[in-house]
Amino acid sequence: MLCAAHATGRMIAAARLAALVQLTAIAPIWALAESPLQAPASHGLALYGDPALPKDFDHLPYANPEAPKGGRLRLGQRGGLASLNPFNSRFGDAPQLIIGNVLQTLMVRSQDEPYSLYPLIAQSVEIDEAREHVTFHIDPRARFSDTTPILASDVLFSFELLKSKGRPNHRAIFALVKSTVALDDHTVRFDLTGVKDREAPLILAAMPVLSKRTTKVERFDDLDMTIPLGSGPYVISEAKAGARLVLRRDPDYWARDIPSQRGFYNFDEIDIDYYRDGAALFEALKAGLIDYREETSAARWSTGYDFPAVRNGAIVKETLRPGRPTGMEGFVFNLRKGIFSDVRLREAIAMMYDFDWINANFYSGLYVRTESYFGESDYSSVGRPASAAERALLSKFPGAVRDDVLEGRWRPVQQDGSGRDRTVAKRAQALLADAGYVLVDGRLEKNGVPVTFEIMIRDRDEERLALNFAAALKRIGIEANPRLYDEVQYQRRRLRFEYDMMTGQWLPAAVPGQEQLNRWSTESLDRKNSFNLAGAASPALDAAIDALLASRTKAESISAARAFDRILLSGFYFVPLQHVNAIWCAHSAAIRHPAHTPLFPMFPYGFTLENWWSEKARPQ
Repeated sequence: MLCAAHATGRMIAAARLAALVQLTAIAPIWALAESPLQAPASHGLALYGDPALPKDFDHLPYANPEAPKGGRLRLGQRGGLASLNPFNSRFGDAPQLIIGNVLQTLMVRSQDEPYSLYPLIAQSVEIDEAREHVTFHIDPRARFSDTTPILASDVLFSFELLKSKGRPNHRAIFALVKSTVALDDHTVRFDLTGVKDREAPLILAAMPVLSKRTTKVERFDDLDMTIPLGSGPYVISEAKAGARLVLRRDPDYWARDIPSQRGFYNFDEIDIDYYRDGAALFEALKAGLIDYREETSAARWSTGYDFPAVRNGAIVKETLRPGRPTGMEGFVFNLRKGIFSDVRLREAIAMMYDFDWINANFYSGLYVRTESYFGESDYSSVGRPASAAERALLSKFPGAVRDDVLEGRWRPVQQDGSGRDRTVAKRAQALLADAGYVLVDGRLEKNGVPVTFEIMIRDRDEERLALNFAAALKRIGIEANPRLYDEVQYQRRRLRFEYDMMTGQWLPAAVPGQEQLNRWSTESLDRKNSFNLAGAASPALDAAIDALLASRTKAESISAARAFDRILLSGFYFVPLQHVNAIWCAHSAAIRHPAHTPLFPMFPYGFTLENWWSEKARPQ
């Protein structure tokens, strides 16, 4: 009965969606309410103020418009692929590199600015001062790869489909849109009246446009290897589940000469092979099977690249330095597990991470300690006393922020670097005793229940770190057991929140905003596939996110983000690890990149090297 009811519900939902799309697409102009007064059409959108580039810009600053076209780029990705749909609730099974290369958006984000978008499928945009009505004008030249035109009906179809069946972030923000309408075949208006989120128009501008004619609504929720029809510079020429993806450059790409695309997508073919883990990717680079690798292991970066291809110059080892803020990486507690319910236990566990010893002995001193969720940016609260605006927000939630965090004095506990700092261990034991934990035969317990948990890991680098941390915790009576899972098992358990502790990573946004809903809101707590790895849920976190989204100026955004950072730090949801604000990469000497590295590059940087090119493509 449950299966039948579920299937019936899906049929009804699909029918309603189809009807809604049809009604929206044919809404007559005379049926609209009087159009609100809007500013003249603009060439771009920015979160605050105006885009940095003028209307007549020739190309984005990190592109080389003279880059030659041609050659083949061979890349490696960790894990596998089971779908070619990166936009449904199972997007983690699909290669995200399809976005931009095959499936494109209304506007494209500049990676050289904190948050600005420029024309792509939409050649211009109108928005009122209150940001409650936004109108996109579709470029009449815009085409899918089969040469059929991109119309307003495709945009509205994509909006309704993603609102109903898309990623959590699409569903959340699109559900707030009051109404949509096609003013003509090339003009779409969105009514955002009452939406208190300054980012909402930009999220709409970054919406992917799917083909209404070829997209199968009834299969959109599925793991589907059907090759999608896109409008991008590449088409998928080969896709083998779990193993391989090949992109072939479309010589008739409609947007190859518009400014936001000039100098990008220079390789004729991009071959992506999938590997089990980071170690396998490294061996593929050494063997000459891939042309680019972004290194994430400091130990391997400092000692592992002394092999023949590097010595003879066939592979170049390079450090790129963008200006992006750092995110948070650390051992994350899953608060869905009752064992971690006491914040004092979480704090005591975090105290035992000996960064100085680990950095010196594992990483050649290349890292610095991570201290904030928005490190190395104006949005970090660390070292800054709370402002009056922050205190006003936090005053509504007594106890949500510790005094030392509020005053900017808090830092992660620093050990003496010996690997056996007794003073810190005694401080952790005293904190645990105050919380009611006792040592019984060398094991920490409370109410007769021992403190023991598993650390889920996925490669040997994580294993080495977790084993060291587990040994430190054993000194205060806590039993932590690192367990290695393969990539498929690891991702499955992560998506289902089936772990006690894992190594979690929050990739930073240049400007924190909408993405925080899927990481820390109460609504995301039990939603499958959310990134609320910690199982965090509190009125204080929800209020801080609301304030962040409702901010109208950069100053308001900074105040809300710092208050949010203080709440997160006081909750000890993570054991902060370390970071380096650089991109370590090794690549074939035959591929090149512009001298200017974007200030806020996407993660990972080397997804498909959109602004790189092959030297072999140059005329001889």
